Amino acid sequence: MKNRKTITPEDAALFRESVGRVRRLKQDTITHPPRRPVRQIAPRKLLQEQIDATFYFSDEFQPQLDDEGPTRYVRPGTSHFELKKLRRGDYVPDLFLDLHGLTQMQAKQELGAMIAACRREHVYCACVMHGHGKHVLKQQTPLWLAQHPDVIAFHQASREWGGDAALLILVEQDER
Repeated sequence: MKNRKTITPEDAALFRESVGRVRRLKQDTITHPPRRPVRQIAPRKLLQEQIDATFYFSDEFQPQLDDEGPTRYVRPGTSHFELKKLRRGDYVPDLFLDLHGLTQMQAKQELGAMIAACRREHVYCACVMHGHGKHVLKQQTPLWLAQHPDVIAFHQASREWGGDAALLILVEQDER
């Protein structure tokens, strides 16, 4: 952008005339500290949390998921109305996980870490984008999620959140 336009003296005079009398403001901005300190979690604790979260995922276990229609699951004992609200888009995901380009082992670790982060940060709805690819993660992700005890329900995402290349999940929260 080397073509800078210069202001002619007539334009500068017109600007000063239209603005009128002005005075310089005194900088009196006050910055407030955050209300609560941000918790820093030790890297070792995060790594252990990630390893513990993958404990729930087995490649041998095959949960009974419906083959017809969109990918969906609701934990036994949970109202199917939660699944319906998830499908309708009543829940908006607050956390997103993109599994594109990861191996199955990496995807399991990241999925476990995301569920742990949802519980830690009190996030009820999250979105997992597994993509299409060779359909390995697309097939395995619902099987892993159905095994985790903190997953209440999941449903294929609406087009807005990734369509059939993503899942919206509900994560159980601790009672306060």
